[in-house]
Amino acid sequence: MENSRRQRITRFSAVLIAVSIVVGAVAGGFLSYSMVSKQIADLQNQVSTLQEQVANLRSAQNVTNVFGGNVSLSALYERIKGSVVTIYGFILQTNSSTTYYTQIQGSGFVYNYTGQMIIVTNFHVVHTVVNITVTFIDGDSYRAVVLGSDPYADLAVLSTNAPQNEYKPIEIVSSSTLRVGDPVIAVGNPYGLTGSMTTGIVSQLGRSITEETTGGYSIANIIQITAPINPGNSGGPLLNYLGQVVGITAAIVSDSQGLGFAIPSSTILREIGSLVKEGSYNHHPWLGITGTDMNYEIATRMGINVTYGWLIVGVISGGPADKAGLRGGTENALIAGSLVTIGGDVIIAMNGERITNMDDLTSYLEEYTSPGQVVNITIVRNGQTMTVQVELGTRPPPSIP
Repeated sequence: MENSRRQRITRFSAVLIAVSIVVGAVAGGFLSYSMVSKQIADLQNQVSTLQEQVANLRSAQNVTNVFGGNVSLSALYERIKGSVVTIYGFILQTNSSTTYYTQIQGSGFVYNYTGQMIIVTNFHVVHTVVNITVTFIDGDSYRAVVLGSDPYADLAVLSTNAPQNEYKPIEIVSSSTLRVGDPVIAVGNPYGLTGSMTTGIVSQLGRSITEETTGGYSIANIIQITAPINPGNSGGPLLNYLGQVVGITAAIVSDSQGLGFAIPSSTILREIGSLVKEGSYNHHPWLGITGTDMNYEIATRMGINVTYGWLIVGVISGGPADKAGLRGGTENALIAGSLVTIGGDVIIAMNGERITNMDDLTSYLEEYTSPGQVVNITIVRNGQTMTVQVELGTRPPPSIP
């Protein structure tokens, strides 16, 4: 009896131990599973993070490929070379004893304006030119006529009687996203060397230049580039590394190295419709003032503490600035070896945007204002800062030869 009781106790203890072992194993397994699951989840998160980093690196590499040194420039050239044309014509020349014609040569490119194929070039390429012809990359030439032009932006558009298969239009995109340092490509026909390609970078933005055809007015918001350009390049496209037009090469500085200028594509896009449909663009804002950039020496001579801005030298009678009460200079002074008319108002801001020089003033007017618009101009007058409201006018037609 006692033995039977002991056997039952022993069996119960064994069962209890076995159950405890099973429960412990299950609990341990569950705990291990939880720990392993957490590790797996952590590993999955790490993998996802690594995948995202790799994707970002690939994206950055793609950007480098497009805007850096891994672009196939030869492939890009093959794609766009048929869009660039050579423009020929003749200018009548006279001297004391005879009259004769001189041939001129420039560049242009094909653009599809709402289904109409046109040639875009510079105004100065076709100004006073007769018997204009356009020659495509295959050597075929056709008569061309000027559809419209704007000397204040140095732009002109032509039409030709070429067959449709000659036209290989190129895309124009806004230049507003350009930054200093962006790589650019210039394609044109320098010295008659058809289809020449050069590369460089954007070396500055928002410049202003003056050409003979502007009647003394500035061409605003110009792109400064290092891509080598020469006579004959004028009118050719300035491209980004996607082969899209971001400007049109326009001018060089004599005896300079790596210093050229291009009309921004944003100006082309703004004016192209008017040039094609109306033959001109007459929406340039006008203040009716002349002036010079401020500097430390002028500020010292005038007794003011503002060394930046644009000093008004003269105000055109009856113009927008005159009607608003802006004042020009009152006396001439020899400053740093130059004769400067001082005493006028100094423009330091427009609609709250700082104006440091003429480039800032002309670029802001051209890019962000229009005739008839009222702007708030901040000036310094006799050492005091004040704001004057001016209703902008329309720039009068240029007096050009």
